[in-house]
Amino acid sequence: MRIRVILDVLAAAALGVGAGGNLVAGAWLLPSWLPAWLGWTILVGSVLPIVLRRWWPLGSYVLGLALSAAAVPIGGPVFGAAVVSAGCALYLVVIRLRSRIGQIGLAAGMVELGVLALTAPNPDTATTVNVSVAALVVGFLLGLTVRTRREYAAIERENHTRQAVSAERLRIAREMHDVVAHSMSLIAVKAAVGNHVALEQPDQARDALRVIEDTSRETLAELRRMLGVLRDGTGVPALAPAPTLDDLRALADRAQLTGLAVDLVVDGLDELPGGVGQSVYRIVQEALTNVVKHASAAKCRIHITGGDGDVRIEVLDDGRGGSATPGHGLIGMRERVAVYDGEFSAGPSEPGFRVFARLPYEPAMAR
Repeated sequence: MRIRVILDVLAAAALGVGAGGNLVAGAWLLPSWLPAWLGWTILVGSVLPIVLRRWWPLGSYVLGLALSAAAVPIGGPVFGAAVVSAGCALYLVVIRLRSRIGQIGLAAGMVELGVLALTAPNPDTATTVNVSVAALVVGFLLGLTVRTRREYAAIERENHTRQAVSAERLRIAREMHDVVAHSMSLIAVKAAVGNHVALEQPDQARDALRVIEDTSRETLAELRRMLGVLRDGTGVPALAPAPTLDDLRALADRAQLTGLAVDLVVDGLDELPGGVGQSVYRIVQEALTNVVKHASAAKCRIHITGGDGDVRIEVLDDGRGGSATPGHGLIGMRERVAVYDGEFSAGPSEPGFRVFARLPYEPAMAR
């Protein structure tokens, strides 16, 4: 704001010095009947709207039009300076006030200039009026252009904010689905086992309850972490770091508690970007969840390989296969892969069901 005011003062000074300098040099003269002090007062006042417009845009514009009328007897230079000042004030009127006020202001200026052109006692005024009309029109059009661009930018920011909120909600919903579906699948399987052997094999029933207890605690911690994201800055902080590639072994071990034999192989991966590692974990988690819930499989092989800027995930079970009906799990995996512009496929395979995903990423630059 301060820089803009300084620029306005400099512009007003340049305009006033230009008109006053020509007067001092004798390029034009004040009318003989006009007191010199009044002529100089009108000359100095003609540039005031440029200085005052940021605090008083509409009043500065009205002042500019009034000084334009007062400058008609003096001649072209002062009259032109007054109208240019009015055009500068009109620029801010259009930007800051309602569009209709700017339109009425332009129309009022045009009417005044038209009347002055017809009734001006100074023969040079009619020529100056033509240039002055251009000054008002340019000020109006520049203000309209800037106002339109700002309104469009505001709409774009609002749309961007809405899209960001929608994307964040989708991400959290996907995370909650992955966590809850996987954990509830393990709990359901172990609860069924515990219920089946509760009377005849109480030790196995207690083991099943222990798995249910541990899984429930881990799930609750995950849910608290994600719900913390939904809160504002004073909300609950994250209780645990987001899962990464290093947590895959624990994930496979939990799946084996249901009786599923899980073979996890990771080749050629030393380090992945955080987002990629988390996506790999969630894809494997969802694939394992589907195996436990739907496949009735005895074995599951997870093969993760990396190199040349991408990571490949293959989850293959020996279950009953079936169709790849796009439920929330498959949709979530496909969306995670789409974020990285990768490849995804899921469908029956010999002997069971196969999930494949490829996620490209930018390798970290060596330092």
